[in-house]
Amino acid sequence: MKINKILIIEDEKPNADRLKRLLLKLRPWVEILSVEDSVSSAVNWLENNNAPDVIMMDIRLSDGLSFEIFNRFEVKSPVIFTTAYDEYAVKAFKYNSVDYLLKPIEEEELDEALKRYESSMEAAPFFGTAIEGLLNYLQPKDYRKRFLLAHRDGYKTILTEEILYFYTEHGISKTMLNSGMIETVPQTLEELEKQLDPKVFFRANRQFIIHIDSVQQVFNHFNGKLKLELKKHPEIEVIVSREKASIFKTWMDY
Repeated sequence: MKINKILIIEDEKPNADRLKRLLLKLRPWVEILSVEDSVSSAVNWLENNNAPDVIMMDIRLSDGLSFEIFNRFEVKSPVIFTTAYDEYAVKAFKYNSVDYLLKPIEEEELDEALKRYESSMEAAPFFGTAIEGLLNYLQPKDYRKRFLLAHRDGYKTILTEEILYFYTEHGISKTMLNSGMIETVPQTLEELEKQLDPKVFFRANRQFIIHIDSVQQVFNHFNGKLKLELKKHPEIEVIVSREKASIFKTWMDY
């Protein structure tokens, strides 16, 4: 079954123009119904028009994350996300079988994504379940606010706002507090990342999850990497990979 009508939701005109060119090159017959650049304009368009065959949707829009669209309107069309979002969002896409393309979008990858929908348009009814799972994964209602840790003959509470960073040492997860105290936590960094507010905590690399207020300085490192200096602990070297550098800078600047 052919894809005939496509809606593009993208707030950067160069990206939108490139996507239009690629789509019309790969599928000359398609009709680009509209290019919307914000959550509000996309919701308005969807409320007043018939559902397109496919929506090409950027995640970060001019007035927020495009996930808000699904909270305000029941999207019935399959969606191909275009994203430079973090690796855990990508894992969520894979887990929920929602399609995505990483920017910059390549012609071959776009063609493959379109072919998947053309060969299996019955996937559309499944989309509602998939996007619900995705939103639950990416937007949990509550993030962890405290930890109950074993202490002497009992327990004590550590608030997340007291934490500078988490790190692993010999396979054990630990946290450095603002007070300079170090505590052992039972969760792995992978588990912690799902439980912590991503606006406040960032998985810098395999060894560190850092609090946004723990960053003292950011330095350019070789091969496009970044080196972070942490407050109160300038002797600790935290390296952010080239692949995550732009995501980290967006996180710090948001």
